[in-house]
Amino acid sequence: MSQFGDYIRNKREQLQQQDAAAFSLRRVASTAGIEPSYLSKIERGLQPPPGEATIVQLARALDEDPDVMLALAGKVSEELKKIIQQRPQLFGQLIRELKDMPDHAVLRVVREVRDGNW
Repeated sequence: MSQFGDYIRNKREQLQQQDAAAFSLRRVASTAGIEPSYLSKIERGLQPPPGEATIVQLARALDEDPDVMLALAGKVSEELKKIIQQRPQLFGQLIRELKDMPDHAVLRVVREVRDGNW
């Protein structure tokens, strides 16, 4: 099974334990605007991950972060691509510098940028 499919299935089944009806395969597929058989094939790794719009809808249906789910599918959102393409050299350098930093250090940088403390 694919990492993406495993993640979707595990998350859906975890939520299904709390609310069986809301997180059945059929209900999640319907909420995401796809066929239940297609979702089943994705979960079992028989289909590659869907496109960005469907992944975002699945993330909403499962109350997950769309960027995390896109990353599991080996994708990056179009929004992030556009941002990176505006200043590719700077963002490339930033990402390379951040790649080995521990999460708490990256979060500190994010907070400083968000709060305008630069």
